[in-house]
Amino acid sequence: MTTFGPIEAQVEQFDLQVERFAASLRGNPGVDAVMYALSEAANHSILWHAINFLDLVTAGDDRSRRRRALRRSVILAVEQATVNGPIKVVFNRDRPDALENHAHDLRAPLTSSFPSGHASAGFCAAALLSADLGGAPAWYALATAVSWSRVHVGVHHPSDIVGGALIGAFLGRAAARVWRQPVQSGSNRINHAHPGRPAS
Repeated sequence: MTTFGPIEAQVEQFDLQVERFAASLRGNPGVDAVMYALSEAANHSILWHAINFLDLVTAGDDRSRRRRALRRSVILAVEQATVNGPIKVVFNRDRPDALENHAHDLRAPLTSSFPSGHASAGFCAAALLSADLGGAPAWYALATAVSWSRVHVGVHHPSDIVGGALIGAFLGRAAARVWRQPVQSGSNRINHAHPGRPAS
């Protein structure tokens, strides 16, 4: 297991304090239902791909919007392959001790605890969705809720969530800079009734 070097003690203290707060919320039926549902919905980034798919099928004749939706899912797939592959292999952190009882069914993850793939996917998706569709507070709030759900259900240390969020946001923004979003439909059209004059 890879350690956190000289800051390992501070990280462990942070995890302990946040975990105490998380433990105080467990057992509340409403909170449990929402947290387990979010955790499961975001497995394999299904939640984020579903949002992109919905945007794609409601785009109508807006081809640039459809391309942006596909672009987001491609970037997210690459981000997840990177995080759940080489990055997790490097850290190889143990998962938290399993909870004695789970309020709902839960898929048991087998990969390294750090960084959280749910958090990295969520914040990568939030960065891309905010740039394409606006509404940044809503996307980041959803990403935060998904990330916290992984602490609530007991499969991640809180610091895994922080690390995953930072990595995901960075990779999402970096990928968006490398792969520029398609130009809005209609922005560069030519007015065929009056060649040489931009369309109004």
